[in-house]
Amino acid sequence: MNYWLLTLTFLSVNLDFFFMLIFLLNKYQMSKVMIGYLLGNLTLLILSYAVGKALLVFLPEWLLGILGILPIYLAFHDDDDSADDKHHHSQIVSVMLTYLSVCAGCNLSIFLPVLVGEDLLHFLMTLVFIGTLTLLVVLVIKVIANVSAVTGVMEKYGEKLMKTCYVLIGLWVFWDSGLISHVIAFFH
Repeated sequence: MNYWLLTLTFLSVNLDFFFMLIFLLNKYQMSKVMIGYLLGNLTLLILSYAVGKALLVFLPEWLLGILGILPIYLAFHDDDDSADDKHHHSQIVSVMLTYLSVCAGCNLSIFLPVLVGEDLLHFLMTLVFIGTLTLLVVLVIKVIANVSAVTGVMEKYGEKLMKTCYVLIGLWVFWDSGLISHVIAFFH
């Protein structure tokens, strides 16, 4: 399991949501934001893993490396995600639904190719690792939410950094799945 890739993947797919976290932390209790964000992340990870395993039944892993095109596509596709502004009785549900409405498409298309070759033990380790990152991010954002320099950098370069990460993740999926070696072998 490549923890650097998981960290890069997590940060890149959640970069745009970090701004939302600033607003959510100002509106809701920190513990409720943490739980809602964690539940949203774990839901999308489990869904990505399940879809990936279903695809592996029909296709070899190296062929599923083609899924690396999804994060690269997202890097060059502008979409205006907007959060659902409906009010819910539960702060946890509000945070989770906000996260799912903003990040579901990106997370599924990014994590699916990353998780497709993982066995169950590594996937469970991934859940713990990403869950820990999720909670740490909320704590860090709570601390730095009031630093104007950080907010300025994120506003100025955040989208470019996110797109660069998406391309790197897509290229890694091509390589790690064995797709590139199969393509090279095909032409030799």
